[in-house]
Amino acid sequence: MAAEPKIRRAEPGDAAALARLMAPPEVFANTLQLPYPGIELWVERLKNNKPNESPLVAAVDGQIVGCAGLHREIEVRRAHAAQLGITVDLAWQGQGIGRALMTALLDTADNWLGLLRIELQVFADNARAIKLYESCGFVQEAVLKSHGLRNGDYVDTLVMARLHPKPPRLRPEIQP
Repeated sequence: MAAEPKIRRAEPGDAAALARLMAPPEVFANTLQLPYPGIELWVERLKNNKPNESPLVAAVDGQIVGCAGLHREIEVRRAHAAQLGITVDLAWQGQGIGRALMTALLDTADNWLGLLRIELQVFADNARAIKLYESCGFVQEAVLKSHGLRNGDYVDTLVMARLHPKPPRLRPEIQP
C-alpha cells in the first residue's frame, strides 16, 4: 500500500468526493445503487445521518479513496444487527483501503455498538470483495438468484454475515 489511509467519520463536506468516488461504471456496477449519484444525494445522506448509521471515509493525503458504513437495523428485535456497505476508489483497489475500512467498522461494531451480527450482500462474481469479507470472518449464508440488475442483466448476489467473535459479557468482577 502506498500510504496509510486516515479513517474518519464522513461529513457533509465530503459529498463531492463521494459522488466522484462512486461515478466510474466499474465502481457503481459492483453496488446495488443507481449509477451517477449526484452531489445533492450525498449531501442529504451525510447531513441527515441518523444515530443508527456509522459512515466512514478513508483518505490518503487528504483525498477520499474509500467509504464504508454500518446501517443498524431499527426494528427492536433486529437491533443486534447492521448492514455493511463499502466502496473503494477504482485506482486504490487492492492497496489495503478496504481492509482498513473493514477493520475500523468491525472495531466500531464489536467494541462500541455491541452488535452481534453484521450482514452484507455482494455480487456473486465479485471475487476480490468476497475474499476480503471472508478474511474478516464473514460466511456465505445464501445465494439470491437474479437478485440485482447490473448492466442489463439479472445477476446473483450472495448474502454474507459475520457474528461477533467474542460477544460482550459481564466482567467477572461485576457479576452479582
